[in-house]
Amino acid sequence: MARDRFAPEFDPDCGDVPLTTARQDIVIGRWQGLRELLRATGPEWLSRGHRVRTLAQACAGSSTVESWLAAEPHNGDALVLRAATETARAFNLAIAAGRGVPIDQRRIDAAVMACLQAAEAFVDDPTPWISLISVARLYPAGVRRQELGRWWDELHGRDPYSVEGHLQVLHYYSSRWHGSNGLMYDFARDAAGVAPPGCALPVLVQYARVEEYRAAADAAEDRRTSVGLGQHWKNDGAVSDVRRTWQRWIVGRTDHTVAPGELRDLNYLTHAACHAGLHEIALPLLEMLDRRGTRTPWSYTGDPEREFTKWRKEFKVRV
Repeated sequence: MARDRFAPEFDPDCGDVPLTTARQDIVIGRWQGLRELLRATGPEWLSRGHRVRTLAQACAGSSTVESWLAAEPHNGDALVLRAATETARAFNLAIAAGRGVPIDQRRIDAAVMACLQAAEAFVDDPTPWISLISVARLYPAGVRRQELGRWWDELHGRDPYSVEGHLQVLHYYSSRWHGSNGLMYDFARDAAGVAPPGCALPVLVQYARVEEYRAAADAAEDRRTSVGLGQHWKNDGAVSDVRRTWQRWIVGRTDHTVAPGELRDLNYLTHAACHAGLHEIALPLLEMLDRRGTRTPWSYTGDPEREFTKWRKEFKVRV
C-alpha cells in the first residue's frame, strides 16, 4: 500500500479549534461567539494575544467588532479587539499604499486612541500595549523615544516574557522601519539574555535574522547579490544563534506540547536550523511540528509548502 503523500497544514488558527469556530461567526456578522471565546480565554496572555490578533485580521474587513461595541460599549474584551482591529486596518492600508507611501495620519491616530482606550478599560491586559507599539511603526518618523519607552514599560510590567510584545519592538527597531540591524540585534540579544530556561524569547534572534534577510533581499540590485544571501543562514554567528536558542528554549522546556500561540515561533527556529544545516536540531524540531506549518518564515525563502516539504525530506523525517 502506498504511503500517503506528505502535505503540510498551514492553519491560520494554528490548531486552535475554538478560535476557528469564533472566526467563522465573523463571516455572518455574529459577535456573540467572539465574546464567549475571549471571556473563556481569560488572563492566559499567550492564548489571548494569539486569539485577539487572529480575530482582528478577520474583523478588519467587517463591521462585527463595531456591532459588538454598539451592543456592549463598555466591554473590555470588545475594546481590546477593536484596538487590534484598527491596528490591522491601518497596516492593511499601508500595504495597499505600498512601501514608503505614508497613509492618512488620522487613521494611525485613531488606532492609537483605540489602543489607549482599550488599555484603560482592561488595565491588566498587555494586548492593547502590543497593538500600540505595533501601530507606532506606521508614523513616518516613528514616535518619541520617551513615548515608546513608556508604552514598553506598560507592556513589560504586564507580561515581561511576551514574545509578540518583544517582536513588535524588534520590528520597530529594524532597518526597514525606524532603526538599524545593530539596534535590532542588540534588543533581541538583550531580551534573550534575561530569559529564564524554557522561555521562547531567545527565538527573537531568529526573527531578527529573517528581518535582516528581508531588508537585504529588498535592497539586492542584481541576481549576484541575491545569490550571495545564501550564506546569511550558514555563517558562524547564525549557526551559533540557532544552537543557543535550541539549548535555552527547547531543551529548557518542561511542557513538550506546542501551544497555538507559539507555533510560529517554533517555525522560525526550525527554518533557521534547516537553512543552517544543523541536522541534530532541525530533525527533532520538524518532528515536533509534524504537519503544522506557518507560512512565514518559509515564504521568505520560497514557496512555503515546497520549502516545508523539502526540508522534511532532506532530514528524513518520518511521515
